[in-house]
Amino acid sequence: MILEVKGLEFAYRSTPVIGDITFSVGEGEILAILGRNGAGKSTLLKCLNHVLSPKGGTVSVDGSDTRSMRPAEIARKIGWVPQQGEVTRMKVFDLILLGRKPYFRWEPSPEDFRKVEEAIGLLGIEEIALRYADELSGGEFQLVQIARALAQDPSVVLFDEPTSSLDIRNQHRLMGRLKEIIHGTPRAAVMTMHDINLALRYADKLLLLSGGTVCAAGTGDAITADHIREVYDMDVSLLEAGGYPLVVPV
Repeated sequence: MILEVKGLEFAYRSTPVIGDITFSVGEGEILAILGRNGAGKSTLLKCLNHVLSPKGGTVSVDGSDTRSMRPAEIARKIGWVPQQGEVTRMKVFDLILLGRKPYFRWEPSPEDFRKVEEAIGLLGIEEIALRYADELSGGEFQLVQIARALAQDPSVVLFDEPTSSLDIRNQHRLMGRLKEIIHGTPRAAVMTMHDINLALRYADKLLLLSGGTVCAAGTGDAITADHIREVYDMDVSLLEAGGYPLVVPV
């Protein structure tokens, strides 16, 4: 397994937020974390790369415990795509090059430039590579953030609500592209999501959180209408459309 999480816990002061979270993600797999607002999804994501320090449990990447890693080592192993990144007056190529900072010595190397060009090619954003980031649409800037994370050449990429600012067409385009990239490279992805139908369609594994703990986990087939009712407190029917599962509120 690329990413293994065992018994992860976090609390703000004395208030527990997540507890006893255990899961694993292998090479070429996408894990979607689902749950209601306040269920602990973003907190869990931030604990994985030590933006927040877990109060208990372990996070291991490629067999190494992240507690023994320096920040630069974690950055080489775990890429991070925030929900809303800071837009600056910087050219797209240079912004993606920042993803190589964990590898810099004195200045970028030819390998750093090669990794940036590779990431740009993976996302198909060659046409905007020399534009300024503050001139991009929300969807274009999201692709740039993803390219920056991929340029780090991490084993795991974390996404916080990757489709939140996109229309339905671009949601499916982005998720389809991410699925191709993750399935075609030796890395794993973990993403928080609100849209359960997008998760069922594109993720290989799902983790349903309720009150900071795991309510259900597994492939799409393992997620039942009862699980969804328990997490979201609403009745649904699970149907099939176009060969994909579909959650429909009753």
